Amino acid sequence: MSGIGILAMVIRIHQHPDTPRTQFERSALRVTGIAFYLLAAGLALTAVYNIFIGHKPATTVPGLIISLISIGIMWLLVTGKRRVGHALNSSPILADANCTMVCIYMSVVLLVSSLIYELTGFGFIDSLGALGLIYFSINEGKEAFEKAAGMEDCCEDDDCKG
Repeated sequence: MSGIGILAMVIRIHQHPDTPRTQFERSALRVTGIAFYLLAAGLALTAVYNIFIGHKPATTVPGLIISLISIGIMWLLVTGKRRVGHALNSSPILADANCTMVCIYMSVVLLVSSLIYELTGFGFIDSLGALGLIYFSINEGKEAFEKAAGMEDCCEDDDCKG
């Protein structure tokens, strides 16, 4: 989801290459924060809906295999994004890496809830797992907005080092 923020930053830099980079990073961080909050809201609505209708997770061997592959690939993406984010000193790229971590956590929740459901038949385990994802998403959204606000504070005199 935070890729939308990175895309917004890249488009703005492309359209206005002489503007200090920090302005674009602030916008990207705000978009990332909004994306995390939207993710938390979607997870909450889905969890409540699933509890209300009595939805139970579907577990299949292909689903378990796909979640394991997904975790591995996304871990490589997080590692690469963090390396690039630190090399470029780019908060939006680091925020995007954190967003990818949320995707890893989602895959882990899928894997664990599928296994628990398969072993116990406890049907609401996926909705309970969503609570942890909601907490993490809200914290990451808040952090993105705080980083954007911090960039505003340090750049009020148009002396951005971005």
